[in-house]
Amino acid sequence: MTDRPSWAPRGIDLTVPSVSRIYDYFLGGSHNFEVDREAARVALKALPGIPKIGQANRAVMRRAVHFAVERGITQFLDIGSGIPTFGNVHEVAQAASPGARVVYVDNDPVAVAHSRAVLEGNEDATIAAADLRDPHSILGRSETKRLLDFDRPVALMLVAVVHFLSDDDRPAEIIATLRDALAPGSVMVITHATLGPTPEGQRGVQEAYQRTTTPLIMRSREELEPFFAGFELVEPGLVPLPYWRPDSPPGDDDDPAVLHGLAGVGLKA
Repeated sequence: MTDRPSWAPRGIDLTVPSVSRIYDYFLGGSHNFEVDREAARVALKALPGIPKIGQANRAVMRRAVHFAVERGITQFLDIGSGIPTFGNVHEVAQAASPGARVVYVDNDPVAVAHSRAVLEGNEDATIAAADLRDPHSILGRSETKRLLDFDRPVALMLVAVVHFLSDDDRPAEIIATLRDALAPGSVMVITHATLGPTPEGQRGVQEAYQRTTTPLIMRSREELEPFFAGFELVEPGLVPLPYWRPDSPPGDDDDPAVLHGLAGVGLKA
């Protein structure tokens, strides 16, 4: 029988891996179970550079937060936020703009419970237990209404989450619902898994996520562009993770695995 850690909320099935806990493992976190680590090892065998992809996603998130703050945006809605590790949206945003407000959203009870612990005492950041597949629920949550004023610009953060929506989930419609709630001047940040220079690793990675309740869907740049309907893509457009407004030019010795992710930021006129 699998031992239940003291930090694990009651009711969690310890036999089914979770994408947020797998991601936590890739980022070096400790809030994951053996079933998550087993799925992660399958993915790592197929594509050893996956932790680098996670780090590249986090780096894009931080750069995008600074981009939003530079535009005067001080409200953030981070959906699929996962388990908090160092350098989260609220830490970056509130360091750049004290008083910035952040609403995290996740459907994993471990991510929600740990986020509440991390955010305790922070009046300008909170976590809502909700699912991206139900955008109306996210917009209607008391946590969202308390902290975010949708008459003013908001930064919608969809970092490494849309690729867990199947085509049957109608991701473009979900994103459009969220877009329509945003005021002009808002931005939307999307990072998404894609086929990179080593497509042979794709099947192994997808096999690992098939063990979860949310399989991974890789999409091309052309497949992602419709998600930005109603937004103007800011320069440099939809590009591999290291190429979205890097702090320094990407090096030739960078792990090619990071090219398995695309990043784009849209501005709502």
